[in-house]
Parts: sequence; structure tokens; C-alpha cells
Amino acid sequence: MPPAKKRARTYDPAKIRTAVLAQFANVRAGVRALGEEQLAGPTDLGDWTVRELAAHLTMAVATVSRNLDREEPAKAELGLLDWASGTAARADAIAYGTRALAEHNPDLDALYAQVEEQITERLATAPGDRLLATSAGALPLADYLVTRTVELVVHTDDLNRAVPGLDIPLDRQALAACTRLLADTLAVRAPGASTEVRIPPYAVVQCVEGPRHTRGTPPNVVETDPLTWIRLATGRLAWKTALDEAKVSASGERADLGGLLPLMG
Repeated sequence: MPPAKKRARTYDPAKIRTAVLAQFANVRAGVRALGEEQLAGPTDLGDWTVRELAAHLTMAVATVSRNLDREEPAKAELGLLDWASGTAARADAIAYGTRALAEHNPDLDALYAQVEEQITERLATAPGDRLLATSAGALPLADYLVTRTVELVVHTDDLNRAVPGLDIPLDRQALAACTRLLADTLAVRAPGASTEVRIPPYAVVQCVEGPRHTRGTPPNVVETDPLTWIRLATGRLAWKTALDEAKVSASGERADLGGLLPLMG
């Protein structure tokens, strides 16, 4: 009998809405403090500048309001745990849109203010089960907001790494949701129960085919911190590098996740 399909964990819709708004406000404050020279600097995301990355962060949130303005789909097409699989296919379109947005909005804080006002107003009344026709497929607003925590947390970290001295804080609820969604995505990609992946204090998942662990210390264990896990899952950090720098511990013959990562590009 084939294994049962893993169900997405549940998230508190109110906490996720608050987390998205809080992290977007954190980013806005950080970007507001950047000078023109810093905004013109490079990032680790190909040839994107800091300005373009900052503009992209508004896109990641503005899509909520934009999709709410579109006609509601008849039915859901995408599960929350399927979302990460489609991100690479949209990379070229996202890059083009990001550059155009940055070029046409030289006043980034005005852009952030507009997006913040729109999403705050829309989230005050939109029900969580309202279906959105997103570029990845139709899914409920409550699920889509969980994916926004990934976009916000990942790109906040990108900004912090791109600008020396920048330290935009990560909202705890946003960081937790991002960590959990990416951990659950790994469990879907590599179903099984022979390896336990621990990302304290937010997530523990079992994955990889092999002998099932039932009690005591699992024979195959991977453990790391949330930010390292997020960088591994999104291709910002290579598995071997993380091991060499002791940012992740892996014990057991099935604890090598190098062939399974990244989960999204």
C-alpha cells in the first residue's frame, strides 16, 4: 500500500496575517534607512541590485491585494505543500517584473507605503477561505499568506547579507511559518521515516525512505538552526559548506540531504 499523502499542517490565520504585516513593516523601516550608494550595491541574487531586491519584496506582498481584486476561481488547484515546486518556473517573469518595478518607482518608501496601505485594508475584511488565482495556481488566501512569510523571510535575509551592517529583524511568527513550510516540503519531496530533521525551536520532520524509527534516538539525525535551514532549502547555502562550517550536524548513513536540496531556487 502506498504511503498516505502528507497533509499540510495548520497555521493560525490571525497570527500569519499579523506576521506578514509585521515583517513587511520591518523591511520597510530597513529599506528606508538605506542610501543611494547602498541601494546601488550588488546582491547574491544574480545581477539584482539592492534596490531591485527591495522592490521585489513589495511585489511579494502586493500580489495578495492584486489577486484579491481578480475574479475568484471555482476551485483550489494547488496545495500548500506543492507551492515551492513551482517557484523556479516563474523566475524569469519575476526578474523582469522586478526590474521594471524598481525602474518606475525611484521613491521606494512611497512604494512600500502604498503596498502596506493596500494589504492592511484588504486583509481586514478578506476571509481566509477566499480562493486566489495566483501565478502558481488557485489556493486559499490563508495558505497564500503562509507562502508570503517565506518570500519575506528569505528576502529579508538576502537584504541583510547584501548590505554590511544592515540588520532587519525577523518576526518570530514569520520565521516559524517559513521554517515549517520548507521543512514539510522536504518531507513531501523525500517521503519516509528513516531520517529525522530537527530545526529547533520550530520544526521536526521525518523523511527519506528506509527503516522506520520507532523509539529512542533515531539512527539518522540532521539538526540545524532556522536561518541555516532556510538558506539550505532555498539554495543560498550549499550542504557541504554548511557541514564544513559546522552550521549543520548530520549523523547516520541516511542523513546526507545534499541530493535533496535546494527545495526552491
